[in-house]
Amino acid sequence: MKYWLVKSEPSSYSWQSLTADKKTAWTGVRNFMARNNLKAMKSGDTVLFYHSVTEKAVVGIAKVVKESYPDPTATEGNWLCVDLAPVKALKNPVTLEVIKAEKSLAQMVLVRSSRLSVQPVTAEEFEKIISLAET
Repeated sequence: MKYWLVKSEPSSYSWQSLTADKKTAWTGVRNFMARNNLKAMKSGDTVLFYHSVTEKAVVGIAKVVKESYPDPTATEGNWLCVDLAPVKALKNPVTLEVIKAEKSLAQMVLVRSSRLSVQPVTAEEFEKIISLAET
């Protein structure tokens, strides 16, 4: 199993939307590196759900329930999407400020390449985010 982080502006698609929908196709990704990350996702992989722009915080845990397939919203190009389902909300959102202050997360893609909308997360980074959410 691998770990990932997906970013979404809460005004476009929020954690609350995902929990209400119970499942969604993660469409609209138009970055080649992010697309390659979608392609690498496997059913059962764990995904941190990050609210970007206004909140800048990891707010929930989702899982991949359908592996990559052609993005139905793409009018041209070889774009992909995956299906995600919610697992649980974090007890406390973990803000980007807290993540950046944590030395053990200094190499996290979110810190080094903050604009990437779909990114890998190591098992150690995932566990640290979860422990920060519990405090």
